[in-house]
Amino acid sequence: MTAAPPARGRRRAPTRIERAAGRAAALHRPRVLLALLLLLALTCVMLLDGYLRAEVGDDQRVRTGASSSEVPDEVLDGGPILSFPGGRAETTSVPDKTIVLTFDDGPDPTWTPKVMEVLEEYDVPGTFFVVGSMVSRHPDIVKDLVDRGNEIGVHTFTHVDLSYQSSARVTREMEQTQLALAGAAGITTTLFRAPYSSEPDAVDNYSWQVYQQLGEDGYTSVFIDTDSEDWKEPGVAKIVEGATPEDGEGASVLFHDSGGDRTQTVEALAEYIENMQAEGYAFTTVSGAMAEQQQQQQPAGADGSGADGPAAGAPSGTGSRLQASHRTATGTTLYEGKALVAAVTVAEWTVPALSAGLVIVGVAVMGRFGLMLVLARRHHRQRNRRRFGWGPPVTRPVSVIVPAYNEKECIENTLRSLAGSTHPIEIIVVDDGSTDGTAELAEALGLPDVRVIRQENAGKPAALNNGIRSARHDIVVMMDGDTVFEPDTVGRLVQPFADPSVGAVAGNAKVGNRSTLIGAWQHIEYVMGFNLDRRMYDLLRCMPTIPGAIGAFRREAVLQVGGMSEDTLAEDTDITIALHREGWRVVYEEHARAWTEAPRSLRQLWSQRYRWSYGTMQALWKHRGSLTDKGPSGRFGRVGMPLVVLFQIVTPVFAPLIDVFTVYSMVFVDFRAALLAWLAVLAVQLVCAAYAFRLDREKYRYLLMMPLQQFAYRQMMYLVLIHSCVTALTGGRLRWQKLKRTGEVGMPSAGTGG
Repeated sequence: MTAAPPARGRRRAPTRIERAAGRAAALHRPRVLLALLLLLALTCVMLLDGYLRAEVGDDQRVRTGASSSEVPDEVLDGGPILSFPGGRAETTSVPDKTIVLTFDDGPDPTWTPKVMEVLEEYDVPGTFFVVGSMVSRHPDIVKDLVDRGNEIGVHTFTHVDLSYQSSARVTREMEQTQLALAGAAGITTTLFRAPYSSEPDAVDNYSWQVYQQLGEDGYTSVFIDTDSEDWKEPGVAKIVEGATPEDGEGASVLFHDSGGDRTQTVEALAEYIENMQAEGYAFTTVSGAMAEQQQQQQPAGADGSGADGPAAGAPSGTGSRLQASHRTATGTTLYEGKALVAAVTVAEWTVPALSAGLVIVGVAVMGRFGLMLVLARRHHRQRNRRRFGWGPPVTRPVSVIVPAYNEKECIENTLRSLAGSTHPIEIIVVDDGSTDGTAELAEALGLPDVRVIRQENAGKPAALNNGIRSARHDIVVMMDGDTVFEPDTVGRLVQPFADPSVGAVAGNAKVGNRSTLIGAWQHIEYVMGFNLDRRMYDLLRCMPTIPGAIGAFRREAVLQVGGMSEDTLAEDTDITIALHREGWRVVYEEHARAWTEAPRSLRQLWSQRYRWSYGTMQALWKHRGSLTDKGPSGRFGRVGMPLVVLFQIVTPVFAPLIDVFTVYSMVFVDFRAALLAWLAVLAVQLVCAAYAFRLDREKYRYLLMMPLQQFAYRQMMYLVLIHSCVTALTGGRLRWQKLKRTGEVGMPSAGTGG
């Protein structure tokens, strides 16, 4: 009886495996997004820090010699305070015998507090024209300035000449500074002084447009009458002389509380205040000067007070009420300002920490390259000496275990390559519940010494353990179902077992499908990143991973550690570390070569490396006890584990930031220096890769793709690792992911590798 067809229009219910895969995919996407957002956030932090330090969007141009034909004469010849009541330009002079002390370019963590101390000592207020980027970096100083009764004005956010900027940039410079002030001191201000400005008669046609725009927005622009020129550091006497007005005239006087060594400024300021007070001068703020001038222009008693009474809004020494130019920040402005200050605080801590970390990482990476070259050369010379040998030749038969799940495209090539082995072997194919006829195909080949064992789908570790239990010989070779061996591979792979201390041997896995761009990139990675590493780890006796594509084990050693563990997704790393901890030696046999099919698409590559990275982290965490163990276990914990953590997790996680810093430096700092540094690192990598290719007798032509690999392939590997770290930190679980195979890797032709 045949089963009735499903009713038309009804959908098949998803299986348990399909539902689990759907849940895994649903969890996978947010973690990928979180990894990308993390990298984006760090990039934004660096850009913010660069913007604060005027390294991003900086414009060093300063306009000189422009015409002032469009500027009204009453402005050019007027006082230093320019406002636009009712849209009409109006200037105000500082009253006679009155000084308005103004300070530009702060706040500075060193000099602004010293200036404040002098002002407080003489009970004198000041007007500080602050740079927004400095405000956001030093908010406490600005709050202290306001609390002590000083007046605040805007000096743009990045200290650029606004006459070169667009109207939108002018607005942005002002708004960002106002937000910084709101976040720092809870105020905004109506005062403005343009960077690189001086006396009113220096206003030109270009800057006049800026003053008009800001006047329409309600700003009062402030110029100077006398310039101390303290930024030139001419000496205290010269500074005092330059700041002193003539013949009892009032003056808006310019000093600086930032921008360099202000030692002379601080000393001159005290002397200047004493001199001016001795001559009968009073000190006020810009708002105070404006209020006093208005009062003098009104008839006595018109405002309800005598002509000699205090000017409205004029401060009476420090500690006065809110300045007339200040507005209390509220609502969105206040919260956005606090958010800006908080973001800057994060950037101020993060970027220096990252910079220091990247220096350490850079030194560590370069040190690793040097160590790899030295130890790889030593390993090659030692293992290729004529007299070198592990002991009596190993000629006894071994068992080769081939775990297979839906490997119909590859299994024939794999088994036929094993059938050509020059070393006596038995072949055990463990079919892990394949649904594509893999087991039937393996049996139909009719190859000698091949046994096919079927089991319900339970995963690769379970398949390997089944094969180990069924093996007839004391040495077992494990390989993947998509891998092919050369005729002498098994014979070479098992020779180290002549040494009774050797518990496992790692072979030389090679990319067979290297004709594609992705395959070529992986080929470079296998030869340089994996095999060069294995030579180093071999001599240090702390090899972390025997590749699943080709590895040999003493059967008793595997059983001693409990077989292949299903605790992690990197069972090859797990078993290798477990063997180290039990005192077995793990070595690398470079001449035992296996050809494996690497992922053909970026999606498959991501899936594979994600599992590798996450599984490695699981294995390291599982064996974290080796850090405090004694004996062989402690040796791996104190030597191997730090090396793996440092060079397979920490430095790759930092690597994208190195690239971001490189691009950042090329665009915004010093293109030539950054490019040379990047080329120097690439040259070191090329040297290491070339040496690795020489040891493996590979064709050098693939190295032509290495620069491009740095831009594309390497970045993907970094993101995979970051994704794995996010998964580990969030406690996520990852299922085994089967890659789609094509079976294109067959027996290598003569001369393929060299």
